[in-house]
Amino acid sequence: MAIISAARLARTFQTKHGPVQAVRGIDLTIEAGEILGFLGPNGAGKTTTLRMLTTLLKPTGGAATIAGHDLATDPAGVRRASGYVAQSGGVDPHVTVREELVTQGRLYRLTKSQAIERALELADDLGLAELLDRKTAALSGGQRRRLDIAMALTHRPRVLFLDEPTTGLDPGSRADLWDLVRRLRDEHGTTVFLTTHYLDEADALSDRLVIVDAGVVVAEGTPSALKLRYGGSIDATLQDTFLAVTGRGPAPADTTPVAV
Repeated sequence: MAIISAARLARTFQTKHGPVQAVRGIDLTIEAGEILGFLGPNGAGKTTTLRMLTTLLKPTGGAATIAGHDLATDPAGVRRASGYVAQSGGVDPHVTVREELVTQGRLYRLTKSQAIERALELADDLGLAELLDRKTAALSGGQRRRLDIAMALTHRPRVLFLDEPTTGLDPGSRADLWDLVRRLRDEHGTTVFLTTHYLDEADALSDRLVIVDAGVVVAEGTPSALKLRYGGSIDATLQDTFLAVTGRGPAPADTTPVAV
């Protein structure tokens, strides 16, 4: 069953030089419990699409639903069904992990006792239990990203949007975060919408990939299927495949988008 569905989703910005079509018609279908890697070169429309799907930016065309909630007519329902972790994060460096988590719970209208209980659950589940009384400013990059994700999971969303979640992390912290993403899918059935510039990350985590360029989908399928079609072999690297699909490398023999 599709938990995210978009049809001809579009966004045009008006500038002093005239209209700019950042997204020219995105079609997406994402199944419940799927980890989707959403890839594209700079300026392809990834961030604009993500901001539309998370209600941060209104589309100028098309339609989309998240967990059955219409993006245009029920944005509050979309937000209730979604968690969002921005690339820059959003923790307060002057408070403790416990205070940040409890405050987040209160913002989601939990009672104080419910917010405290949920904070302890999240801290235990995401490896933050020993850090509850530490100021967030003293956390490592990997610990801070786990806290960002914990805050996004406060209201038990069905869909988690992750925007470049491992940027700036060391290899060990990246590996820990990969394990966490897989566990969210495997143990909680969370659907994960992941944008990343790290193609090894997309290859390792994604059940399926969608590649966009110039505001439209240019390829989609499993990593193996895309490597075979565009890279010539399932042993091809995702980087070579990505470059071929987006025209930044040798042209593939068959440029017809494939869905597997």
